[in-house]
Amino acid sequence: RLTGAEAALIVNNGAAAILLALAAIAEHKKVIVSRGELVEIGGSFRVPEIMEMSGATLVEVGATNRTHLRDYEKALAKHGKDTGAILRVHRSNFRMQGFVQQPELAELAALAKRHKVPLLEDLGSGALVDLAMFGLEREPTVGDSLAAGASVVTCSGDKLLGGAQAGLVLGERALLAQIRRHPLARALRADKLALAALEATLSLYAEPERAQAQIPTLAMLSASPAELAARAERLKSELVARVPGLTADIVAGEGEVGGGSLPLQKLRGPVVALSHAEWSAAELESRARAADPPVIGTIRGGRFRLDPR
Repeated sequence: RLTGAEAALIVNNGAAAILLALAAIAEHKKVIVSRGELVEIGGSFRVPEIMEMSGATLVEVGATNRTHLRDYEKALAKHGKDTGAILRVHRSNFRMQGFVQQPELAELAALAKRHKVPLLEDLGSGALVDLAMFGLEREPTVGDSLAAGASVVTCSGDKLLGGAQAGLVLGERALLAQIRRHPLARALRADKLALAALEATLSLYAEPERAQAQIPTLAMLSASPAELAARAERLKSELVARVPGLTADIVAGEGEVGGGSLPLQKLRGPVVALSHAEWSAAELESRARAADPPVIGTIRGGRFRLDPR
């Protein structure tokens, strides 16, 4: 209901989602991917290695910085019925700028449809709402990708979606049935706690105002300047009152979205910069981390900083 998908399947994380989709749809077949999308997400997740594990054969097209629709057309003409899918990978944790080019998703979807080949898209972070409404860089949503014609979209259930760690596979009913029947689906399934947590998060998205207020990721991203300023003032006064020898100032700062999402987006706002008559910034940080509950800050300019976001 939230994405317009005909069907959905939940597995244990985002890497599992794309691995399972590739294995079920394109095992022993060729999968066409732009060279500019052969990304490493983190840990041991690299697109070529995930492709190899799925049993599909990677066909690289285009160049690192520029891939055109004709590159995909040429590969489809060459490999014909041996082609299992076209894969598009969203570069969620880095950006390429300058002399770059890639086809619009709708163009790629139309090409895939003409050749009767599924188009898979790995969105990575999995936004369900347009983050531009919070004044942030626009991130494609799952609904956007499905509406543009992607056959199957995979993403994470945490990160920008803001729920429990999980992998979402959404798309056409027939392909989802095929994915659900694959033996790996059982091995990669999510546990009951993750499913319950994800369901609780998704139910909030049905009411956008509640989602913005109650899903921590969205609440942090959408916090207003006035709200952040009030938090910073309270944090400053409470800390100075409770910790002898502590001095605090409110200064301008920049945070990051994190979670491998929106890598160029800076979250500007007030931060509380702390120093102590006897303790260094490193010691302040160490004491904060050892607190119950732990408090995580950063050190910059020789001062320990806390972000009220």
